[in-house]
Amino acid sequence: MFDLSGRVAMVTGASRGLGRADALALAAAGADVILTDLLVESDPAIEETAARSDSVMAQVMASQGGVHTEATAAEIRELGRRSVAIQLDVTDRQRVREVFDQVVEDYGSLDILVNSAGVSDHLGQIMDLSPELWHRDLEVNLTGAFNCTQAAWPHMRMRNYGRLIYKSTVSALQGGFGHASVATTGAGVLGLMRSMALEGARHRITSNAVVAGAIETEGFRTSPPSTVDRMVLRTATRELGRPEDIAAAVCYLASTEAAYVTGVALPVAGGPDLFTF
Repeated sequence: MFDLSGRVAMVTGASRGLGRADALALAAAGADVILTDLLVESDPAIEETAARSDSVMAQVMASQGGVHTEATAAEIRELGRRSVAIQLDVTDRQRVREVFDQVVEDYGSLDILVNSAGVSDHLGQIMDLSPELWHRDLEVNLTGAFNCTQAAWPHMRMRNYGRLIYKSTVSALQGGFGHASVATTGAGVLGLMRSMALEGARHRITSNAVVAGAIETEGFRTSPPSTVDRMVLRTATRELGRPEDIAAAVCYLASTEAAYVTGVALPVAGGPDLFTF
């Protein structure tokens, strides 16, 4: 149903998990896809780059071969789409602007932006949270999305068309015990998303968010079994979601079929807010 032929999409945080699934789904729907991530396989100092991010998950993936940014771009090119993998730190405003401008010069447009870059490994009750990691989470999850939105905005305004798609979490809607940092930045992203929906409404630029529940990504698989069991029991479907479930929602929001959908936080979460017993 969703034909994205001729569209140019950029997905941040695309080395694995949800971002990678988004990129593959957009390409399968016909879009050319630019993948960006802090980690790319050809970086000779990939483990040092991961260490500088202060992300445990990034360090694990870098050391265990869990980075697939360039491999995914190659897979997309095999589908007959244009694709490239670019190393990008979304907290580096100048570098973000340079990359976005270069993409538009090389590809002719930027029609779809999927803000998928984020960190979610800072867990603990309030007195156990690190002020340094709290600041990191704000910079990556919230300010990173702002940086990318601001860099994409003039190009979308000029063409009078765009799709801004953000990622958030059910804890942003409900709160999360031991997840204050993740929940807070996710809620901030929803505020940014709705504000951009208002600013973009008269320019055919829609702005929406996919609100993810318990999705079986590489990172989620590292959770203790007891945590996984509790989260499954919280969902009405009694099962984990798949990255492809999120990617399907992204493709819908990126499509012409969603032209009248804006300012929406779309839960893809299996019903954790429903009364279950």
